[in-house]
Amino acid sequence: DPYYRFNDVMYRWISLDNWTYSRTFKTPFDIRKWQRINLVFEGVDTVAHILINNVTLGTTDNMFNRYSFDITSVIKEVNFVEVRFLSAISYAAEQSRCHTAYSIPPACPPPVQKGECHANFIRKEQCSFGWDWGPSFPTQGIWKDVRVEAYNYYHLIYFSLTPFFVKSTQQWSLEIESIFDVVSSKPIAGLVTVNIPKLQTQQTYNVKLQPGEGSIVLLVNINKSSTVEAWWPNGHGKQTGYNVTTTFIMEAGYKIEKFSKAYFRTVELVQEPIPGSPGLSFYFRINGRPIFIKGSNWIPADSFQDRVTYEKLWLLLKSAADANMNALRVWGGGVYEQDDFYDICDELGIMIWQDFMFACALYPTDQNYLESVRAEVSHQVRRLKSHPSIILWSGNNENEAAIASDWFSIPHTDREVYIKDYVLLYVKNIREIVLAEDKSRPFVASSPTNGVESVKEGWLSQNPYDTHYGDTHFYDYSSDCWNWTVYPKTRFASEYGFQSWPSFSTLEKVSSTEDWSYTSNFSLHRQHHENGNDQMLQQIGYHFKLPQTTDPIKKFKDTIYLTQVMQAQCTKAETEFYRFSQSEIINGEGHTMGALYWQLNDIWQAPSWASLEYGGKWKLLHYFAQHFFAPLLPVAYEDKGVLYIYGVSDLHTDHELTLKVTVHSWSSLEPVCTLAKDSVTVRAQSAVPIYKEHINDLLERCRNCTRKSCVVTFYLVGEGGLRSPTNHHFLSSLKDAVGLEKAQLSAAVSQQDDVYVFDLQTTAIAPFVTLDVGSIKGRFSDNGFLMIEKKKVVVFYPWEPTSAEELEKSLTLTSLMDVA
Repeated sequence: DPYYRFNDVMYRWISLDNWTYSRTFKTPFDIRKWQRINLVFEGVDTVAHILINNVTLGTTDNMFNRYSFDITSVIKEVNFVEVRFLSAISYAAEQSRCHTAYSIPPACPPPVQKGECHANFIRKEQCSFGWDWGPSFPTQGIWKDVRVEAYNYYHLIYFSLTPFFVKSTQQWSLEIESIFDVVSSKPIAGLVTVNIPKLQTQQTYNVKLQPGEGSIVLLVNINKSSTVEAWWPNGHGKQTGYNVTTTFIMEAGYKIEKFSKAYFRTVELVQEPIPGSPGLSFYFRINGRPIFIKGSNWIPADSFQDRVTYEKLWLLLKSAADANMNALRVWGGGVYEQDDFYDICDELGIMIWQDFMFACALYPTDQNYLESVRAEVSHQVRRLKSHPSIILWSGNNENEAAIASDWFSIPHTDREVYIKDYVLLYVKNIREIVLAEDKSRPFVASSPTNGVESVKEGWLSQNPYDTHYGDTHFYDYSSDCWNWTVYPKTRFASEYGFQSWPSFSTLEKVSSTEDWSYTSNFSLHRQHHENGNDQMLQQIGYHFKLPQTTDPIKKFKDTIYLTQVMQAQCTKAETEFYRFSQSEIINGEGHTMGALYWQLNDIWQAPSWASLEYGGKWKLLHYFAQHFFAPLLPVAYEDKGVLYIYGVSDLHTDHELTLKVTVHSWSSLEPVCTLAKDSVTVRAQSAVPIYKEHINDLLERCRNCTRKSCVVTFYLVGEGGLRSPTNHHFLSSLKDAVGLEKAQLSAAVSQQDDVYVFDLQTTAIAPFVTLDVGSIKGRFSDNGFLMIEKKKVVVFYPWEPTSAEELEKSLTLTSLMDVA
């Protein structure tokens, strides 16, 4: 296994070598009957010469492009096909060496990443040369389908459906674009019929295809007497799609029938003045409704893309939807995801912020490079634009910030060169193609950016992190993460997060006994973020006692547990801050309309910012996300000794609810005092203050309480079973908590239909109660919770066959006081 222990370094020789893939194949048809025969590669990774029967067909240099070679004159009955690869590392180095006019930074990644140099000189998955959460595996190979296509007259290459809503007529229309390779020497006329049975819509068109790359664009007006159900994001409605049959009958004879799905939704990125605040808003309106974006950032699910199966994608994306997410950002240092990925997002209602594949670097702009990028962008937009899930194209990850904040210490006199390159690549090439190919969704040049303000400043703003415009990325590992005042009251938080370690069961698969310590060579080797392991301990130390046990393996497991508790609690604090800021302006800042934490998934088994481990296991953060992204949530924070509770809602209607606030002393399962506040109005799609009380008054009211001896929990409840998760607010660090005792936890497991029920009992209040069933695949209904009642029922949803006995045998129950 390349992921085992130190194999990423041991196997480095593979990527320094050149590899050739070859085979013979018989042609399964009569060559003489076809006007055109092509050898088509959907994806080649990355630099190769392609030969058939010892004739060079051409070369490839872009992993994100589709290559088609005309083999009509060279194909035989039996053929020998070769793909001769060049080492990506040596190619990138050579490209960089040839770029003599000026350097294009960064040359190499920081040593802690154990990566390769000059990734920006090759159009390949940028993180395959190493990243701060992943290994360097610069692969060489055929990563997508390869096939032989034979046809006469004409052949369909791209087909897309784009919905538009015409406001003046209040009518939906569908733009259908078909791009053909036309091999006939004169134009071909014919008929196209479009049929959408569910919408009583059928139209026939006379069309003409020109020789070469012929395209047909049809505008289909949806029958006005049919009710169109729109596609909605997860949590806001259904994801209705309609079957469409498009039939091409051309004079040349044969017909093409295309079956596809049409989805109807509109998207607008709103950047408008806000009363009482300098700057502009930055939020998404879907089908005319403002939507608060809740979710995370997606990285490649494996260093070896062929291991990313439909099942793997489904598990990860379903886990995102199950945690109440409605959006993911496909980050610009990975790959444009496979079709299955976007199909699943369409089905689950997960909106996609789609970066183009440029990240944390400056890039060359010579003619060959730009031509390759133009082909890449045009191919990807044509391939992906039918997906309703994609709501935004974004030019790059952090490259505007890299120039603005001068990450690469560029001499002032040279800045103009790099700014010119930046505008040339992202604006004059990428943006131009996107706007020509797709008029149905917004485009931003970078993330973070100041949106239209960046445009006004020549596409490079002074400070792309400005909270009054666009989106922000924010990381701070040294400040106390429970302190909400350190977070930016931004319009849109598109990246933020904290690291943790994955479970012991996940690490165990790729390590050996001597690795099982926080300070082992293995633990250092897996940490690709400078000082990452120490930063986690520092952050834990603010609020928790570090493990003191002398048993080395217990100490390692306890430390892993604490990193997950810390990460979950930190990301909760920050996300809740963004959610409660959505309806207010304080000192000119606020109206936050998006929270995408970094990051959803892992590329291998290592410490990272992810909430889902490699293999799909939920970290505590992911269980917390299910709560902090809940459609209805009360959120508490303290300011100058006053406790405030906000009612946060993504629901489409106002609700009259009851807020229940309970105070427990750490030493007893019986509450010290409870309070019910009735007829609290929680407004639709907003965050409103619903409760305030001086902490001193609260402690007074609950007579036996001090900050250190008590904890506050609260939830919202309404009619018809409407209820929020129970939230908590700590009045002091848990390392200072008075009265917390070690709880005896027990669980009885039973099977009910296809799920398993864990009946939990505790003898005392237990913070961060965690159920872990090792490597049995599945997830719990809740985890890492504060147990303030004697009993609790938790459900386990298995992802593979298991049994109550097996679960009981594998179960470890941990709460905070077990870590000593």
